[in-house]
Amino acid sequence: MNLKSYLIALAVALVLGAWMVSGQFADEPVAQTEESASAAAPMTVEVVEVSARPVQRFIESEGDTEADQDVQLRAETAGRVSAVRVEQGERVAAGDTLLTIAMGDRQARLAEAEARVAQRQADLDAAEQLQRDGYQSEIAVREARAALESARAQLAAIREDIANTTVTAPIDGLLQSRAVDVGDYVRVGDALARLMTTDPLVAVAHVAQQDIRQIELGRRAELTLATGDRLTGQIRYISAAAEAGSKTFRVEVHADNPQGLPVGVSATIRIPLGAARGHFLSPAWLSLNEAGEMGVKTLDEDNRVVFRAVEVIRTQRDGVWVAGLPDSIRLITVGQGFVQTGEQVDPVMAEQPATEP
Repeated sequence: MNLKSYLIALAVALVLGAWMVSGQFADEPVAQTEESASAAAPMTVEVVEVSARPVQRFIESEGDTEADQDVQLRAETAGRVSAVRVEQGERVAAGDTLLTIAMGDRQARLAEAEARVAQRQADLDAAEQLQRDGYQSEIAVREARAALESARAQLAAIREDIANTTVTAPIDGLLQSRAVDVGDYVRVGDALARLMTTDPLVAVAHVAQQDIRQIELGRRAELTLATGDRLTGQIRYISAAAEAGSKTFRVEVHADNPQGLPVGVSATIRIPLGAARGHFLSPAWLSLNEAGEMGVKTLDEDNRVVFRAVEVIRTQRDGVWVAGLPDSIRLITVGQGFVQTGEQVDPVMAEQPATEP
């Protein structure tokens, strides 16, 4: 190849290089312009208009049910169980005999105590007669009277001991359990039986310290038991002191239980607090701000994002009722996680209305 050919090839290469470079730099301003335009365009979010409505407020607490009366009977005298009159699960009335303890030598000791009282009474009568005749001192009469009172006390003690051999029901209720059977020997203080009264049924709630001033005695409450049963009762007891660990207050709700629903099961206690105005929202619309406050993102009249803190006043399976918002708001339902407070957006109204209760 001669020199002329080299020069032609070099010129072609220079022209191609210049053309490529000129194309690269010519496209750069266009790309930058498109990027700037994209950055300047407001983000599109989906919004819905939500208005406040009346809502019944509740305090809701998870608790348990208890018996209205729960009595543990214990032996008040020692001896062997001679008879059992009631089986577990049976209902009894106050005064019914549950079991008896063998008399042993109690009858003989009763006769001895009665004879001793009679003898001491005769001694006192004689001493008083001798005193009236002038043959007995006042001290001797007092000693005779003291001996009589001691004998009477011993007689009363054996009579009470005999009475304690018959164990009776102190309340109307259900014999939940019996700890002894015929032939068992019991000592004073041993457990004999457990009686329970389940009508009314007592549901125990634990109310937070910030809510305790909102409830009062006599207020109605709704109970939903773990068995699926529903009852309505009244608040009959509010603790005057908070529990040390949880800072909650014990609240008892008494509900009629004619069906004999079991006690000791879990229960949800709902105490109504009166009506308020609130917004019903999907939990998916809630978010937290940098301060950890729960709220929602709404739009102002200039379509700028505004974070508004809310207070949950009632929960349902399909949503929550919240307070703290203006009566009517435009709520961001889609895209709220990608926009910041103060940012201007392009709102698009949702095709479907807000979640309904």
